[in-house]
Amino acid sequence: MRLRVAVLTLGLGLIAVPGADAAPVRLKAFDSCKALVSFARAGAERTGGGVGVTPHGLPGLVDAIITPATPPPRGPNGELAPTAAPVSGGADGSTPDFSGTNVQELGVDEPDVVKTNGRLVFAVTDRTLRIVDVTGGAPIVRGTLALEGGQELLLRGDRLLVIGSPNAGGRVPMPVEPTIAPYQPPSTTVTEVDVSNPAAPKVTRTMTVPGRFVDARQHGATARLVVDAAPGPIAEPQDARKSSFLGRTVLKSNLSGRTFKRDLAPCDAVRRPRQFSGLDVLAILTIDLDRGMYSLDRDGVMAGAQVVYGSEDSLYVASRRYVRSIETDTAVPDTVTTEIHRFDISDPERTVYRASGTVPGFVLNSYALSQYKGNLRVASTEQPPWQADAPSESSSTVTVLRQNGNLLQKIGSVGGLGKSERIYAVRFIGERGFVVTFRQVDPLYALDLTDPTAPKVRGELAIPGYSAYLHPVTDTLLLGIGREGAAVQASLFDVSDLAAPKRVSQLSFGNGFSPLETEPHAFLYWAKTGTAVFPLTTTSFSGAVALHAGAAPLTELGRVEHRVAQAVAPIERAFVIGDKVYTLSYAGLGANKLADLASTGFTPFGS
Repeated sequence: MRLRVAVLTLGLGLIAVPGADAAPVRLKAFDSCKALVSFARAGAERTGGGVGVTPHGLPGLVDAIITPATPPPRGPNGELAPTAAPVSGGADGSTPDFSGTNVQELGVDEPDVVKTNGRLVFAVTDRTLRIVDVTGGAPIVRGTLALEGGQELLLRGDRLLVIGSPNAGGRVPMPVEPTIAPYQPPSTTVTEVDVSNPAAPKVTRTMTVPGRFVDARQHGATARLVVDAAPGPIAEPQDARKSSFLGRTVLKSNLSGRTFKRDLAPCDAVRRPRQFSGLDVLAILTIDLDRGMYSLDRDGVMAGAQVVYGSEDSLYVASRRYVRSIETDTAVPDTVTTEIHRFDISDPERTVYRASGTVPGFVLNSYALSQYKGNLRVASTEQPPWQADAPSESSSTVTVLRQNGNLLQKIGSVGGLGKSERIYAVRFIGERGFVVTFRQVDPLYALDLTDPTAPKVRGELAIPGYSAYLHPVTDTLLLGIGREGAAVQASLFDVSDLAAPKRVSQLSFGNGFSPLETEPHAFLYWAKTGTAVFPLTTTSFSGAVALHAGAAPLTELGRVEHRVAQAVAPIERAFVIGDKVYTLSYAGLGANKLADLASTGFTPFGS
């Protein structure tokens, strides 16, 4: 599994003066460690943070901001495909069809707490990897492996990549406030596990990387991990040592017994935006899962990363974190600018920076980005995220960017979506787009993106409440999961006529919440039977609910609970293998018939 670390890119989003165009983003390489440290020290002192502190950022995000929904996977021509795409079993029928992780794009996998190959289930709960055999009746745990914080998985054949932090499970939240006390930056641990013998999984290599794990994407045998590395204390330029400032990777091989320590990136391979964009260095680790995690290729950019979106041939990284007014000592303006950087990943062994651009406002997460026919569509909201209830004429915009040289240039946009509201959910489906904004009612905007230079709003539907997650169940039907007041609700929308979207069915589940509002991986849609499954917690229930969602009306098929002794464990994930739906919680793995949810077995994990 050959590993190439390309610490390549990203600029942080800068605050823009209202009405002003953001300056083009251009990356310049440092010619020495002295130049790098001098630039970092000067920038830190101008922003009032001193040296060796976490970079300044936006004030804390308000709770009202909800993660928008995942863009649907689609083929090269934009055709609709099931998000939890069915994977064909073996030709001899030995492996049944099964669902994968709920991802953005077909063929682009994402890290999650559970993976399966149709015969074995690999799940991480309570810092333990469990390998569960599902080829028989009830699931059987074949092997376990204790982990040091690794909480998300990527799978390729008999190799697992376990990604996490030694001190926290999965992704580490990004610090958003300046710190006064000495700050201990997070680190990321990447563990290669040989699972060829399910009864005895073994760690073959482990690498510790300085920085916060942001996200990852996998294309076949190639996995790319995005890490945001905060620097150590800034030395005087004449005493500059890149190892102390940028940090070092530590690779331990259990195969050879050797340990390899290397600087995160050579100073002359680190690039920076034209203007100071904070102290973080973005690292993209490119790993060949068919080979070995032994070699590192390094480049870098002094900037930071918040949002990662991957298409078939590109990786986009965006950030809005840096507040320009801290440096200029002016009042915080009303609008934000987000910078977006494109990397070419068409070569499985290389990650190459290509271009950068900007969009107005802030991008909530990767699901508000979508590449189609070479153009990038981005949904963003202008209202500052720290003004939860402040009066604002903010609205949302869909911007279309096209690469021209080393710039991502705006070729079209449509704005004015949701006056005084912010985006809660987004779906891009080929040449159509759907955006939900919310404050008191839920406007569902239907967009025509046929002409990328002139996107248009064709229709609008306003109903009480909002949808925090949208999922295409057919070419003409969208399933929305959200809430009305305190009640969780599911809505089915007919979008066959963009000029007149309408809700054709609705189910309410009572007061409560669903993790699906902020975690798209928690959703399962099995197109073969039109079945949707997602976690649900109400005042009287905690588990997962299954719906028939392929046609109106929506109907509830049943519910699944994980009961251990007198306790009920919240369900985190659901997936299909053959004619069964499996549900995962910290307590164990349950198996139910897909047709009627009748239980066929439950395997407790124990302590």
